[in-house]
Amino acid sequence: MWAAFPPRNLWFLAVVSLGVLATVLGVGRPRARMGAWLGFVFGLSFFVPLLPWVGVYVGPLPWLALAAAASAYLALFGVIAGLTMRLPVPPIWFTVSWVLVEAMRSSFPFGGFPWGRAAFSQADGPLLPLASVVGAPGLSAAVALLGASLAWMAQIVVVARRGDARHGRGVVRAVAVAVLLVVVGPVVALAVRPAVDDRNSSTAYTQVAAVQGNVPRLGLEFNAQRRAVLDNHVRETLRLADDVRAGSTEQPDFVAWPENASDISPLSNPDAAEEITAASVSVGAPILVGTLVRNADGRPTNTVLVWDGERGPVDRYDKHIIQPFGEYLPWRGFFSMFSSYADMAGNFRPGSGPEAVTVPGRSGTVQVGVSTCWEVAFDRSARHAVEDGAQLLYVPTNNATFGRTEMTYQQLAMSQVRAVENGRAVVVAATSGVSALIDPDGTIIAQSAFFTPETLSARLPLHDDTTLATRLGDWPQTAAIVIAIAGLLYAVARHTRFSLRPRSPRRHDTDGASADLAPPGGQEAPRNQTKELGGIG
Repeated sequence: MWAAFPPRNLWFLAVVSLGVLATVLGVGRPRARMGAWLGFVFGLSFFVPLLPWVGVYVGPLPWLALAAAASAYLALFGVIAGLTMRLPVPPIWFTVSWVLVEAMRSSFPFGGFPWGRAAFSQADGPLLPLASVVGAPGLSAAVALLGASLAWMAQIVVVARRGDARHGRGVVRAVAVAVLLVVVGPVVALAVRPAVDDRNSSTAYTQVAAVQGNVPRLGLEFNAQRRAVLDNHVRETLRLADDVRAGSTEQPDFVAWPENASDISPLSNPDAAEEITAASVSVGAPILVGTLVRNADGRPTNTVLVWDGERGPVDRYDKHIIQPFGEYLPWRGFFSMFSSYADMAGNFRPGSGPEAVTVPGRSGTVQVGVSTCWEVAFDRSARHAVEDGAQLLYVPTNNATFGRTEMTYQQLAMSQVRAVENGRAVVVAATSGVSALIDPDGTIIAQSAFFTPETLSARLPLHDDTTLATRLGDWPQTAAIVIAIAGLLYAVARHTRFSLRPRSPRRHDTDGASADLAPPGGQEAPRNQTKELGGIG
């Protein structure tokens, strides 16, 4: 499954992997304990190779602990799916169970960990347009449904070839349902693709420049020379201004700097303010500046300032969803016992208020939605920004603490999904790479390299309308969760005796699928065949 994610982008392996998982959970009706083990082993084989960037500078313990914790959710999935897949049409129950557990993992504990959602494996896949209709949860569901339905169809055919010819009508009916479930996602994705592509055009555009100034060193101490980081971004912006005057680059309407571009706050440091003002005046455009602002309570906020060369700061966004174990440390006393790096975590305060800022441009103001780094992994961040009027999205990020790992590419895929999900162009500005400019259809139109100063510039479309996914919000996910819980309760009740009386011997009964494929005339199928058919019911 991990190879479906960037930078490999073998999107089809997510479908194959979930199909294999659906098979092992469906065939033979494993007990709940076995389902948990199957899910946990699948999780380890997925998260351990997906997340090594977590420990690149802090050692393997945090990496393996996080992988094990995420795998525990898939152990829970193994139990839930194993029980509900005994109901008719098991791919449906596999899918809603997957959505349920992804939602749980993305919410709890400490705000959740959405990394590794199936949706984020599809940035280059043909199912991506579905995000514009049903959002990231629906895209995850489509991957799970396709994999589980293909597996179910294969199981039906294999069992039917081994079985009695008198099952013909039941087999045909089951295969027809399986085929319908297989094609529904790809067909809908194909149908909405033209609308997604149309969003690359608009009646309004803005010229954007994303500046990647680079950092003086890799690792956790990247910002020990805060002034050098600021100087790098000022220098690259002045180089952009020279290119504009030379006519080799279009005049930008605004310039986007990354997260932590100036950790010397220009609100309290006149030298930093003077440098940023000079850069803005030289390039002839306001700059979105990623900085840290210390507030009256002594706690900092991870802040984006809209800095105008003539007026100074004209708008501000404080990061709403702060990162546990990075920007704050939950249970500080407890986790400090396991790693000396724990004390390096900050004590940031989450922001509040609108998630879009007003940027004064040459051809009018632009509403820019901000999802700072970690926030882009959460559905609500970009959606709330669009609901607050954002015409395009901006993802300032700092990945220098993860070196040259795959983390930055995995995060970039999230921005591609957000572009399609909300119908907005996305500007990704990173301190050290990878920066990118993304069209509303999820296509990367410009991309920087790792650890090099670079500026990306493009004319991006602006939109005021919203996609169906934005309008629906969490409702599709909520509906899937309700269905999954209802199915789980029914499956448990169906196979549980709520009585204190001794159990009396009873005939082996079959589930709905076995009944569908049972021999005509009330004849009982052979016991072993009934068990096999029940596994695909």
